[in-house]
Amino acid sequence: MSRVKRGVVTKHRHKRLLKQTKGFWGQRGNVFKRAKETLMRAMAFAYKGRKLKKRDFRALFIVRISAACKAHGTSYSKFMHGLKQANVLLNRKMLSQLAIFEPQAFADLVSFVAKK
Repeated sequence: MSRVKRGVVTKHRHKRLLKQTKGFWGQRGNVFKRAKETLMRAMAFAYKGRKLKKRDFRALFIVRISAACKAHGTSYSKFMHGLKQANVLLNRKMLSQLAIFEPQAFADLVSFVAKK
């Protein structure tokens, strides 16, 4: 039987993982076992962070819209309820952008909602 040299696939897998952990502190960046543990944890945090980012930005948009509504003499909840009643389908991100970059258009929207 001929001799079989092994480890090529394993070596590629290890190198690929260690490349991802470049810059990690101590053994976390250069010892496969420690690097894999750390990378799995980092990937879990990254996944969770992508979900939390959506929540954080939605909260930011609401704060911006609320501040703009208060400047025009209405509350956030009354403004959003008025938009729903008037069938205005603008999401909070776009309303926030309007409040910041197009204050006149936002003021028109607030007055339109107040009339309804």
